[in-house]
Amino acid sequence: MTAVAFKEACHSFAQAAAPYIPLKDDAHYEEALELIESLLEEAEDSPDDPINAVIDLLGRAIEAYENRDEELAAFEECAMKQPADLAMLRLLMAQHQLGTADLPEIGSKSMVSRVLSGERSLNKNHIKALSERFHVKAGLFF
Repeated sequence: MTAVAFKEACHSFAQAAAPYIPLKDDAHYEEALELIESLLEEAEDSPDDPINAVIDLLGRAIEAYENRDEELAAFEECAMKQPADLAMLRLLMAQHQLGTADLPEIGSKSMVSRVLSGERSLNKNHIKALSERFHVKAGLFF
């Protein structure tokens, strides 16, 4: 490829990428999340795959958008303050619309409340049972 052809390809890419880099609205943000997920599935696990550079570029645009959005920034700040196991448990509960009585893997309703308040911790058996129930890797709790 010649320098002129490469420059033309860059201009074409920039025109196609304009709605996503930088992200300007929620609709393009949602599309960018879907797009990056699709690209991650297609990309080779190699630094030589040029798709990985596009993923990096798109990831930076997503991060910048999330940092500008007050609600997302507040959510991230709150999530980062929580221990990983509690954050994961709260996320699973929210996604599946579960209450404290809906987690027999941990125990009684009062035991779940104690775990959520930080009074008690999830043990190895809790994590194993939760990861099996929700089909997630146990390492996400650490």
